[in-house]
Amino acid sequence: MTQLGVGIIGCGNISTAYCRLAPMFKSLSVKAVADINMDAARAKAAEFDLRAETVADLLKAPDIDVVVNLTIPAVHFDVTRQILEAGKHAYSEKPLVLTLEEAEKLRELAAAKNLRVGSAPDTFLGGAHQQARAAIDAGDVGRIIGGTCHVMGHGMESWHPNPDFFFQPGAGPVLDIGPYYVVNLLQLIGPVKSVASLATTTFAERTIGSGPRTGEQIPVSTPTNIHALLEFANGATVTLGASWDVWANRHSPMELYGEDASLFVPDPNFFGGTVEIGGPDKEIRALPTWDHPFGVPNQDDGTRANYRCAGLADMATAIAEGRAHRCSVDLAVHAVDVMTSILRAGEERRFIDLTTTCARPAALSPQEARALLA
Repeated sequence: MTQLGVGIIGCGNISTAYCRLAPMFKSLSVKAVADINMDAARAKAAEFDLRAETVADLLKAPDIDVVVNLTIPAVHFDVTRQILEAGKHAYSEKPLVLTLEEAEKLRELAAAKNLRVGSAPDTFLGGAHQQARAAIDAGDVGRIIGGTCHVMGHGMESWHPNPDFFFQPGAGPVLDIGPYYVVNLLQLIGPVKSVASLATTTFAERTIGSGPRTGEQIPVSTPTNIHALLEFANGATVTLGASWDVWANRHSPMELYGEDASLFVPDPNFFGGTVEIGGPDKEIRALPTWDHPFGVPNQDDGTRANYRCAGLADMATAIAEGRAHRCSVDLAVHAVDVMTSILRAGEERRFIDLTTTCARPAALSPQEARALLA
């Protein structure tokens, strides 16, 4: 197996997961980290026995084949563009970028340079979501005709010491948490044809509830309560509720309604969980246990499955094998189109036809997932 050298730009909280989990995958070898704050880079490098580099030096390093962009979303485009211009493959945390125009530019640049671009989320490669995919592909529920998705809570201000970003343009529940739901819908149902939505900002300010800034008021300048309708190319219609204005709710994370049965899919923010199905007898039953390695609990005292880097590992393997990778630029571009169109539809109060499409990424069988692991 060819192993690609990996560099990471951005040494915030999420970099710990990438540095810790990458060694699980045989196609990845993390070599160095970089950050505009060299103290942060040196601390992360020391924690994981890596090199600390400036961004410029990391992009020039001969042992780096692919660079992971873990910077804040507002600079995702600029950093990923620099990665590609340096002749490296790029893999970005979600969302890929914040506008469709930026997404198209990255796709064009990658094609011109014959380089790969991948993007999180890769949770759809988790055992639970691949089991749901297998049930759909096997015809167990019939053609998907509708569904509901709900990601609802009361935002990050109660626990995050610096939650300002979450309530500014470029974040909010659609662009911050929405990628997990939208990308999972794309792999389960296929591309979206059009969207409509209502979007509001319920609270003009939020109060920080933890850390040294406790009690400080921060402004909210992006919609925090969005109710969207998604029309898929196959004719299915799905309701997506994304809100940080809700104290409590009893909605399921994701329910998909087929012509023959309904499928209950666990939270797309995570890799594992129980998939359930209910048919004409109205009884809802758990699907049989599936031996998929990316559904096996491996952290939080054995209660949660976390295989972050699976998408990056699949991209590295795909490069070596000359095949398409699952967390592809086409998938990411279409997801950006869906999410930004939802926000624009809410602002303009109308239906918006999407200008992009994508193929469903290939399913990831238990055998294929096992082959990615070291």
